[in-house]
Amino acid sequence: MGEMVMGTLINYLLGCLCLYLLLILGKFLYKEWWTPLCIQSLLKSQGIKGPSYRFLHGNTKQIANMRKETMKNPMELSHHVLPRIQPHIYSWIKLYGMNFLMWYGARAQLVVTEPEFVKEILNSKEKTYCKIGFQEYFKKLLGDGLVLSTGNKWLKMRKLANHAFHGESLKSMFPAMVASVEMMLKRWGHHEGKQIDVFQEFKVLTSEIISRTAFGSSYLEGEKIFDMLKKMTFIIARNHYKVRIPGIKSFLKTKDDVEFDKLQEEIRDTIINMVKKRERAAVIGELDNYGNDFLGLLLQAYNEADKNKKISIDDMIDECKNFYVAGQETTASSLTWTILLLAIHTDWQDKARKEVLELFGQQNPTVDGVARLKTVSMIINESLRLYPPVFHLTREVQKEVRLGKLTIPAKTETHIPTLALHTDHQIWGEDALHFKPERFEEGIAKATNNNISSFLPFGLGARTCVGLSFAIKEKKIALSMILQHFRFILSPTYVHSPVQILTMCPQHGVQIILEAL
Repeated sequence: MGEMVMGTLINYLLGCLCLYLLLILGKFLYKEWWTPLCIQSLLKSQGIKGPSYRFLHGNTKQIANMRKETMKNPMELSHHVLPRIQPHIYSWIKLYGMNFLMWYGARAQLVVTEPEFVKEILNSKEKTYCKIGFQEYFKKLLGDGLVLSTGNKWLKMRKLANHAFHGESLKSMFPAMVASVEMMLKRWGHHEGKQIDVFQEFKVLTSEIISRTAFGSSYLEGEKIFDMLKKMTFIIARNHYKVRIPGIKSFLKTKDDVEFDKLQEEIRDTIINMVKKRERAAVIGELDNYGNDFLGLLLQAYNEADKNKKISIDDMIDECKNFYVAGQETTASSLTWTILLLAIHTDWQDKARKEVLELFGQQNPTVDGVARLKTVSMIINESLRLYPPVFHLTREVQKEVRLGKLTIPAKTETHIPTLALHTDHQIWGEDALHFKPERFEEGIAKATNNNISSFLPFGLGARTCVGLSFAIKEKKIALSMILQHFRFILSPTYVHSPVQILTMCPQHGVQIILEAL
């Protein structure tokens, strides 16, 4: 009798286990197979086509293979970089039209290149099109900082950042920016007639500037952080199009997972030590209220009595990482491409130099003078158009919405390829792939035929990059001082090989040859 009861119990437990496993399988298939097919069908019925969804991986394997093929060899010296950087976007726009559907695993990505749709998405309320960072390593890198945070958290951090990087605060940063460029040019003085890699030089320069202005330290102090961030960005880049089976990553870590987590802990410890050092300086009276730079404002918020204004230690760490990454990566890449363009188009280099010398002579740039640099501004805008540091913007639809005449289902991601918009012949004309700064002579609106949503180097709407003014001022100072002291041409050793890491950067650097003035 006991054996029968035991057998019945075992059968019952096995039945429950099988039912549980079937429920898990059903939920898995619903999410990874049925839902994508339903979204694909819904959008197809509205005229939105695209490559077919493939179970688990979506289109990531196709994209990875296309990118691998285009990256095999360097390209000719041309500014038509979209087919190399984003071959899938280039090919699928031609095949499926201006708006199409693609898949990152089971995540639906609606690629949007119609300017009116782009404008609607980026100018919408935060709750409709929400900022996301779906790539797991990218989320880990930036945490819940300003770049990826949403709602009240984002509003709180945005106010802090606005205070740190606008108006009078920017003016106070001007001398530190000039001093950092002077240090770089002093190094360059020892290399006259020789070639230098400006990409490596600008990495040091932008690191120095963000360290001095935002964190009150030198590049040497921040060097460890930058080195760790560099390693983390390479891990992100090589895993960008790898989709792992849901649930597996929680108990099966890869070599990259282990290394990334170790770097996360090290960078956290380094930032905490930096915070403690600043707190000690405030306690002994070396600083007034933690200082007035970005780190000082974060510390004030951390010690705030008002719970609505107070931030946590994790918030501080995330914001520090956000600004170390954003303050260095994007500006270093952007400055590099601008120098490349001026080294190729020496007529524009001469025009820019003439403007700088007329305004400043051989004196360092001034705050008011930098604001009057029209030719340099045109060159910067054209450089940002052809080589935008950030080549796509993403937003997630939180609930079903209307986009123009389209009905977009909940949890669909809208994917705006900046580089495709920046080189669209319908917007910019037949010379869209040519370096022509004069197109910006009468401003961005005129250059884009009033489609300002077609020029997105810093985003658009409420989430426009908070560091826009900081970055432009930094670039104008650096370019002005370089033009005052040197002529430069492109080295014959230069190999044109733009590559996607966190930003679009030169795979083998940009080598120029200097001639002192």
